[in-house]
Amino acid sequence: MFASRRNRSPERREQVERLTAWTRERFQLPSNAVVSVAELACSVPGCPPLETAVMFWAADGAHYHFKVFKPLADVVAEDLPPAWYRDALRVVAGVECSCC
Repeated sequence: MFASRRNRSPERREQVERLTAWTRERFQLPSNAVVSVAELACSVPGCPPLETAVMFWAADGAHYHFKVFKPLADVVAEDLPPAWYRDALRVVAGVECSCC
């Protein structure tokens, strides 16, 4: 569930662009790689009320994703997984993971 209706404020766009740039830099993605950032609401007990999900696709078509368990506005570069963890972020067809 999305946390809010398409917040298109300049601040929100800046936050998305900043996280997108950090993701490109951290995982050495080309400027034309697709990176998607979404802030999601979570109602599962123990889950933070808002979390930030990031998905990206590599040049070979591989799909990756990770979550930061805080609102988009609070995400800092140090919250991203380390570059060496990239292979663990890969989405594998046929494998479901409800945690992320």
